[in-house]
Amino acid sequence: MPHLPAPVALRPPQQLTTLVENRTVYALDAFELNVFETHQTAHQVPLNMGHVVLTTMLRGKKVMHLSGQPAFEYLPGESVIVGENETMVIDFPEADEQHPTQCLAVAIPTDTIRQTVDLLNEEQPRAEAHLPWHLDTLDHAHFQNTPELTSTLERLVQLSRDTGRVKDVLAGFTIQEMLVRLMQTQARQLLFHNYQQHATSHRFAAVVQYIKQHLTEQITVEKLSELACMSKATFFRVFKRELGLTPVEFIIQERIAEAKRLLRNPLSKVADVCFRAGFNNTAYFQKLFKQYEGVTPGMYKRQLLG
Repeated sequence: MPHLPAPVALRPPQQLTTLVENRTVYALDAFELNVFETHQTAHQVPLNMGHVVLTTMLRGKKVMHLSGQPAFEYLPGESVIVGENETMVIDFPEADEQHPTQCLAVAIPTDTIRQTVDLLNEEQPRAEAHLPWHLDTLDHAHFQNTPELTSTLERLVQLSRDTGRVKDVLAGFTIQEMLVRLMQTQARQLLFHNYQQHATSHRFAAVVQYIKQHLTEQITVEKLSELACMSKATFFRVFKRELGLTPVEFIIQERIAEAKRLLRNPLSKVADVCFRAGFNNTAYFQKLFKQYEGVTPGMYKRQLLG
């Protein structure tokens, strides 16, 4: 289920200076927040903001063209990190007055990124010394928002509109948190999508591989911490710090994903799916599925079947 920041009010038509990428800017000491709206179809629109930029889609659909990558659809609930001085080329294939696109873009000064990365590597180093913290603007730069990142973005929007005297101080802390959330998201993508490649060189990749191979069995934190060559307490703490979720939360997410796959079979029954996905209690399965997907397993299945 996509995690979208709270909607930003669209500008009245009389306030728009252009129907393509109309820009509203909120400038603070720590970052610059931009809200872009497009109210008509357009293609091959270039945009370069100078800084490293986190963009997040709120409404509508874009097609993004970034250097060295194939074009991709960009939808609400997703974010893209764009490198310093990189030009985005954007299509708006469906935008009109009734279906405008809207996107947040947070421009982050290089010094802010460097200070945050240096602080993390000094105070909270990653589990593997050969993989220090860094913000990747090339690989793993397009991703689904997490609830934590969405919450941080919402606070950035609120701070941008705040008139309080300490808003720039709070903004500095919040932009650092956002950068940490982004790096955790990228660390997750690296491991969860390429765990087999890193299984012998990264202790958490070996943990991810074990979880995926034993998803329907009972998985204990004791076993996982043993694979990571850490004490149980250290493993739990460092896994959460580095990847932004606990080992138990990751296991649940994997089992929910497997349940969704199984529910696509028209002949599958919810009770069978529950146990085949690794859950051992149907009431608990129903509760977790609705918590993660917003609907019950039965409703999810009916939606798939139309």
